[in-house]
Amino acid sequence: MTHLDLEAKPFALSRDAIEWVVRTRQSLSLRDKLAQLFVLMASGDARSTLSMAEQFRPGGITRLYSDDAAEERALALSLASSLPVPPLISADLEGSRSGQPFATGIPNSLGLAAVDDEAATRDMSAVIAREARATGLNWTFAPVLDINAAWQSAITGTNTFGSDMARVGRHAVASLSGFQENGLAATAKHWPGEGFDLRDQHLVTTVNPLSVEDWHARFGTLYRQAIEAGVTCVMSAHIAFPAYVRAQDPDAGPEAYRPASLNPLLTQRLLREELGFNGLVVSDATTMAGLNDWGPRATILPEILLAGCDMILFSDQPEEDLGHLERAVQDGRLPLPRIDEALTRVLALKARQGLHEAQPVMPPLDVVRCAAHEARAREVLLQVPTLVKDTAGLLPLDPRQQRRMLVVSSGIYEPFRGQSLALALPGWLSDEGFEVTLFGSGMRVDPQEYDIIVYLLAEESKIARSRLYLDWLGLTGSVYHAMRRYWHEVPTLMVSLGYPYYLQDAPRVPTYVNAYGASEAIQSAVLEALMGRAPFLGQSPVDPFVGSDQARY
Repeated sequence: MTHLDLEAKPFALSRDAIEWVVRTRQSLSLRDKLAQLFVLMASGDARSTLSMAEQFRPGGITRLYSDDAAEERALALSLASSLPVPPLISADLEGSRSGQPFATGIPNSLGLAAVDDEAATRDMSAVIAREARATGLNWTFAPVLDINAAWQSAITGTNTFGSDMARVGRHAVASLSGFQENGLAATAKHWPGEGFDLRDQHLVTTVNPLSVEDWHARFGTLYRQAIEAGVTCVMSAHIAFPAYVRAQDPDAGPEAYRPASLNPLLTQRLLREELGFNGLVVSDATTMAGLNDWGPRATILPEILLAGCDMILFSDQPEEDLGHLERAVQDGRLPLPRIDEALTRVLALKARQGLHEAQPVMPPLDVVRCAAHEARAREVLLQVPTLVKDTAGLLPLDPRQQRRMLVVSSGIYEPFRGQSLALALPGWLSDEGFEVTLFGSGMRVDPQEYDIIVYLLAEESKIARSRLYLDWLGLTGSVYHAMRRYWHEVPTLMVSLGYPYYLQDAPRVPTYVNAYGASEAIQSAVLEALMGRAPFLGQSPVDPFVGSDQARY
C-alpha cells in the first residue's frame, strides 16, 4: 500500500475529517467498497438517476445535464441525503459547448489561451465552479494539460491551451486554481500527456512518443506545476509512454505500449513515486477502445485498480462489472489492501469537498448566469476572436456594401446527438440588415447574385473521429461544388467556430477568423468583431498556417 498522507495536500484534511474517512471505510461491506470505486454516467430525468444511484450506490456520478438548473440542484440534494455515502458529482466543464446548458457561456481552453490573460482564465474557471456548485457539482474533469503538437488531431484540437508548453502551464494552473478556490475539485488530464499522436484514444491506444528526457522537460514540468498548485485529481488515460517503460525494462516488447490506465509503471511509479502525487487518480472512460483493445473487462477492470487508478470511469453494465471485481478479490488477483487504499482516497476527496458534513454547502441558485458572471464572461469573450488574415481588406462587414450574403455551413456537430445543430450567427447577420441565403446541399450558385460569401465552420474537438479537416464534399454536397472556389469573383470570409487549422485545406481564402468555440456566447462575440463594434484582440495560441507560408497570402 502506497504511503498516503491525508493531512498533506491536496486533501489537507482535519482530524475530524480523517476520522470520518476511517469510520466510513470500516463500515462498508466489500460490495459497497467496490461500488465506491465506480463513477457512473447518468442522463435523462432526475427520478431515473436517483433510482439508479440508490440501487448501485456508486462513489461518483457524471451527470449529463438537463436544461433545468433547479431540478439538477434538487437531484444533487436528493443524492446526498438518500445514499449511505454522498456521491461525487462530476462533469467535463471545459467551456464553450462542454458544460452545463443553463450556465454562463465562457470560452473553451483554446479560446482562453487566445486571450492569454491568466486572470481571465482564473475568473472563468471561478464562474464555472460557483455555478456548478450551485447545482450540486463538486468535481470537474478539467483542466487539460495536453499540448497541441499533432495539429491534425480531432481530439486535442480545441481542448488544449495551445501548442506552447509555457502557455499551457500558466493557464492550466490558473484554471485549476479558479476551480478549487471556489469549491470544485479539479482534474489534470490526460496523463501521461496527449497531443503528439494525431489519433484518438476513443478509437485506439495512443502513444506519447517523447524520450524520457523530453517528457520530463514538457509533460513532467506541466504535471509538477499542477501538483505543486494542489490539483486534487489526475485522470490516467489510455495513452502509452514506451520510452519510460523501456527505460525500466528494455525487453518490454508489447508491454511498452500498455496504456497508463493499465500500467503501474506509469501511474504508480512515475506519477505517484517520482512526481509525488498524493491525490486521487481516476481512469479515463473505460468504454474507450484505447483501453478495451487490451482484453475483456473481466481482466482489465481489476488491472485498472492494480495499475494505480482509484476510480473506474463509466460502465455500460455496472452490476456485471462489479461482479468482475468481486471475483478478482475472491481469486486473489485484487488484494484487499489495494481496495482500501483506493477507497481511502475516494473518501478523502469526498471529505475535502465537504460531503462528510450533515448538509452539503452550495451557493444560492441565483448565482447561475447572474449579472456579474455574465458581464465578466462577456468582457473575456470579446477578446477571443482572432483575425488570422484579411488580405482583401474585407472587414468590418457592412450591409450597405455586402447586402446579399450567401452563408455556407454544416452547422454545429454534436457527436452524442448524431446530427448537426443550427448556428445562431446567420440569423443575427440577417438582423444586422444582410439578406442572408443559406446554402443547401447541391444548390446552384451564381456569383453575380451575391455580394459576399461567408463560410461558417463549427467543429470543436470531436470524439470518435480520426481526423478533422475541411470536408469540402460534405460541406457542399457534390464533387462539382467541392472543387468550386468563388473568392476571385465574390468577396469571401471564412470563420472557424472551433478547429483552428482550416487554412490547411483553404490556403487561398482571403479573409479568415478563428474563434475556437461554437457556443452562442462565442458566436455573439464574433458578430461584434465582424461588424467592427469590437476589435479583434485574440492572439493565436497555435500556428494556424501549420508551418507553411502558402496560407499567409
